[in-house]
Amino acid sequence: MTLLHDPAHIDFGSDNYAGAHPKVLAALTEANGGHVTAYGGDPYTARLGSVLSDRLGRRAEVFPVFNGTGANVLALQSMLPRWGAVLCAQTAHINTDENGAPERVGGLKLIAVPTVAGKLTPELVERYGVVLHDEHRAEPGVVSLTQSTELGTAYTVDELRAVIDAAHGLGLRVHMDGTRLANAAASLGVSLATLTGDAGVDVLSLGGTKLGTVFGEVVVVLEPEAAEGLRFLRKVDLQLASKMRFAAAQLLALYDGDLWLRNATQANRMATRLRAGLAALPGVEVTQPTQANAVFVRLPAGLAAHLRERWHFYDWSDGGEVRLMCAWDTAEADVDAFVAAATEFSAAAG
Repeated sequence: MTLLHDPAHIDFGSDNYAGAHPKVLAALTEANGGHVTAYGGDPYTARLGSVLSDRLGRRAEVFPVFNGTGANVLALQSMLPRWGAVLCAQTAHINTDENGAPERVGGLKLIAVPTVAGKLTPELVERYGVVLHDEHRAEPGVVSLTQSTELGTAYTVDELRAVIDAAHGLGLRVHMDGTRLANAAASLGVSLATLTGDAGVDVLSLGGTKLGTVFGEVVVVLEPEAAEGLRFLRKVDLQLASKMRFAAAQLLALYDGDLWLRNATQANRMATRLRAGLAALPGVEVTQPTQANAVFVRLPAGLAAHLRERWHFYDWSDGGEVRLMCAWDTAEADVDAFVAAATEFSAAAG
């Protein structure tokens, strides 16, 4: 079979662009063959529950699913009554990039509030999360945090605990969209448990795809009373895999060991290198802190067009702001080639 792409080309559009890690592919091969019970009654899914209980600092009930949107919708739907609402940052993935799935599929109301650097604060929770018991108003029941955020920033441990304490103080549950949780943990130099079980997160959507799986995320219930009916809702929401062992085996390849940390550290390190290289160029403005694997910069229009002749990346806002993502397989040579092209163009244009 002829390859339809250049396997040596590394892009900066998204960490979703990267292929699967070789250890993940090996895990799929090892899980293949023979018969095991379907729909999660297999030894791989059972092992995943044990591993994530250790990794996250609390007894974990795990529900592997196909994708991140499915994980978020399923988690939030299980945490709320039909009249419930979710408080989230305006920039949160559930609000900006899931095509209304929380509302359309989950039947939820999102209360999306403006934030600084994509982070909710205790003050915002206390302002917008008050339950008024008014039948004319969707009733807040869950605060959803994204770690790391859609702007590439990471809640510090103290920030995270303060927001969670504020939510719990109002009687609200806490969901974490942890599709890039590993990147936040690597950046902060803390364990996954510090940012989840120890901090008081009730239900977690834990990422796999952006770290090197072919497919597969997992909803992790850390507080059993916070989520109801997940076992049934997963089927209703079309997220129940019959051959679940293959999703669980991939996640085990990441989290039963330190592959999650090594992959996240590499992506973060390359983002730091990319930011440093671009920040030195005339007319380039870094617009967000680089605290995970994302770089947000404002590029001159001519430079952005020139770079897009070879690389793909996304416009983020008006005024030339773009997002550049590094992945687990981004190497120094990839970053240096991008920066060199930008430097050469800037010098010629200057």
